[in-house]
Amino acid sequence: MARMSTSSDPLVIGRVVGDVVDYLPPSNVKISVTYSSNKHVYNGHELFPSAVTTKPKVHVLGGDLRSFFTLIMTDPDVPGPSDPYLKEHLHWYNLINYVEYICVEISPFSGSVIFLQCNRIVTDIPGTTNSTFGTEVVGYEMPRPNIGIHRFVFLLFKQTSRQTEMSIPMIRDGFSTRRFAEENELGSPVAVLYFNCQRETAARRR
Repeated sequence: MARMSTSSDPLVIGRVVGDVVDYLPPSNVKISVTYSSNKHVYNGHELFPSAVTTKPKVHVLGGDLRSFFTLIMTDPDVPGPSDPYLKEHLHWYNLINYVEYICVEISPFSGSVIFLQCNRIVTDIPGTTNSTFGTEVVGYEMPRPNIGIHRFVFLLFKQTSRQTEMSIPMIRDGFSTRRFAEENELGSPVAVLYFNCQRETAARRR
């Protein structure tokens, strides 16, 4: 995601920039998100609730041993996109560097590549290591959109240093990515992905 947000950016078209974050600075850090059903998250694409019931794998590219990241997942469209008076709803948040790694690959051509098994939203994700860290604060909650099409947004923040204390939201509803980033001095996210999701009928599941 090495770009500034522009009018042709899917994050701008999908109003993630504006509704969730103000802008996206240039960054050489990228993420990919894959659910257990082998469904990949692409900006603006739709996934059914039945495909996102369990925690996804998040691949972070562009970190190193001196880099630490925080990942959150939110829904800015609760209870419905036409009147999201409960926005945002926090779906994932962890305190103090906890992550389970599948493997670590360091490429001499493209730099360090981290493959993360994100069992929960994490803080202090080290750039390259295969250790396990941290404490869960808010576990993964599967999307359950009831009204209209919801956006589910993954935001990766690069920390200025390893942080051992972060603000803890008391409830999932009313979460603010902007406030969270400001309170924890995270700045703007370095990578963002989102997918659309709506209530799944029995006919669509077949």
